[in-house]
Amino acid sequence: MFYETLKLAIQAIRRNALRSFLTLLGIVIGVGAVIAMVTIGNGTTAKVAADMAKLGSNLLFVRPGQFGPGRSSATAKPFSTRDVAELRSQLHGIQAVAPVARSMATVVYGSESRNVSINGTDNNYFITGDWDLAAGRQFLEGELRSGRAACIIGATVREKLFGSTQPIGRNIRVNKVSCEVVGLLEVKGQSSFGTDQDDIVLMPLRTYHRRIAGNSDVGTMYISAKDDVETAKVQAGIEQLLRERRNISATEEDDFAVADMKQIAEAQTATTTILTVLLGAVAGVSLLVGGIGIMNIMLVSVTERTREIGIRLAIGAQESQVLLQFLVEAVVLSLFGGILGVILGLSLAKAASAAMKIPYLIDPNIILIAFGFSALVGIIFGYFPARRAARMNPIEALRHE
Repeated sequence: MFYETLKLAIQAIRRNALRSFLTLLGIVIGVGAVIAMVTIGNGTTAKVAADMAKLGSNLLFVRPGQFGPGRSSATAKPFSTRDVAELRSQLHGIQAVAPVARSMATVVYGSESRNVSINGTDNNYFITGDWDLAAGRQFLEGELRSGRAACIIGATVREKLFGSTQPIGRNIRVNKVSCEVVGLLEVKGQSSFGTDQDDIVLMPLRTYHRRIAGNSDVGTMYISAKDDVETAKVQAGIEQLLRERRNISATEEDDFAVADMKQIAEAQTATTTILTVLLGAVAGVSLLVGGIGIMNIMLVSVTERTREIGIRLAIGAQESQVLLQFLVEAVVLSLFGGILGVILGLSLAKAASAAMKIPYLIDPNIILIAFGFSALVGIIFGYFPARRAARMNPIEALRHE
């Protein structure tokens, strides 16, 4: 019985192949859009999480000033190397404290030049930032103490200035300072904020202070907590110690900010997840539009086949059989559209993931949900035309021209 009904439904769809295709196009686009958006969103979330993991989940940033609406960091006193030394000696549960003083400068080698970020720091920078060297070495203690002009460059700087030439042992000019390249950083790529992490030059902090900045300010401190220590406890210790050193009274607000990378990572992941849900919901609206298209074409089909329906009812067909026939047609249309939509969505997501360089993460649940929703759309929007056909008066249907 059901097989015959299905066979009749497929025959009816094939009789008007072009119209049927245009009808299910709404379902195809709806299902494809939902799957593509959610898959791309999941890949973006995974990319953000991976980028944050590169920086370490136990990393804290300390900067002078407060950031946010109505707050200014322009008048906040910068940190000093003494602040760094105190944090290293008095904080418990920390792995490393790296001072960073940063500015943009022109770097020149031969006929090539580039404006890059110059970071004055020490070897703790490699621990806090989870950096490895592709070639060369870290700074020597003598270089850190004496302020010798030694540099470690990122992969982007190497590519732009040296091309295929080996940079180790060669000298580059940073502003007016000749600096020997002693190391090459491993490639890290873009951060989740869209900046190129490899477009940097590192030099000893003392060298930077004396020959680039002309002061002894420390703009940022990177603090890495030990794996078995809660970053919240380390953050509380940092805030207490810095308030004492900066003579901030109990009634005054901090003139510095401590950011926990774990909290930043969670906020970033939550944001991308919410955006993924919103994009999926917006794309899902097109499924409803596709359902309306199915209802419209089924109503037209009922009108066109009025005499056929009247004949079937007159020779003894039950209302439930007529209802089932038209309902099956609507569901077959929507399911076929759902299959094509899944293929389209996965193909679009794969192409977009390759273009955006994000992971291609297929979520079986969203495929099942989108496919199931397409079937539900067929049932809901196909029911009303099917009921109309089933409730026809056989005599009136036979008189229809």
